Amino acid sequence: MNQYPASDPSNDPGQFDPQPVPPAQPVRVNLPDAAPYVTYSIIGVTVFVYLLQIGSVAVLGRPSVYSNIDWLELFGARINEFIRAGQLWRLLTPALLHGSIPHIAFNMYALYVFGIGLERYFGRGRFLLLYVLGAFTGNVTSFLFSDGYSVGASTAIFGLIGAEAVFLFQNRKLLAGRFRSAIGNVIFIIVINLFLVGSLPGIDNWGHVGGLLGGLMFAWFASPLWAIEGIQPMLHLVDRRSSREVIVGAAVVLFVFGGLTMWGMIR
Repeated sequence: MNQYPASDPSNDPGQFDPQPVPPAQPVRVNLPDAAPYVTYSIIGVTVFVYLLQIGSVAVLGRPSVYSNIDWLELFGARINEFIRAGQLWRLLTPALLHGSIPHIAFNMYALYVFGIGLERYFGRGRFLLLYVLGAFTGNVTSFLFSDGYSVGASTAIFGLIGAEAVFLFQNRKLLAGRFRSAIGNVIFIIVINLFLVGSLPGIDNWGHVGGLLGGLMFAWFASPLWAIEGIQPMLHLVDRRSSREVIVGAAVVLFVFGGLTMWGMIR
């Protein structure tokens, strides 16, 4: 049997026993922290406009031309004949108008759910631009492929949903294990609303499709690209997306859907 001098630790077999690996420490970063004032403001303005819609009927009655709508809808709804006559504001104003209390309640709840998180990540200015572009692209698509009239903020809300999908995809490495469940939830919401809810009578599904496409297109260029900077425990997120890319994204959406609008007016 070999003898190992006690005074030489290098000859002690116990010195070479494998040590347990310490558990991985979670990486903690400071998320963007900003109150969603734009989301709250849009909800407040939209509810106020709906109260004006109700008030217009109470004071003036229904318009004789379109007896099933109120006066604000008469001047702001997506009505194709008026758009072709040059009233292009109707490609935006329908997002502020609603046809009933359940209609506005559902849309404002959806805006609250999706808007708070996206505004926090996108920032107030970029989020407002996203919302407006979603409303525009949704109403352009509805103008091209739908008849009658339509109102509602769901065009813009589908723009938010599309942007969230792109945001999750472009930051999938940083989100790691949360990416699959999060993107799965977004896809589920899109499928349910387009193919189940969208099949119900009175639903302007083309507006939903257009808003979704507008959100996807804008966010592909303009969605935040996160990177982690700093040293533990003072890690924080940095957005690598430049303001130039945001401008390019908005310009691409306006160019494509603006061209489609012109085509729709002369066809």
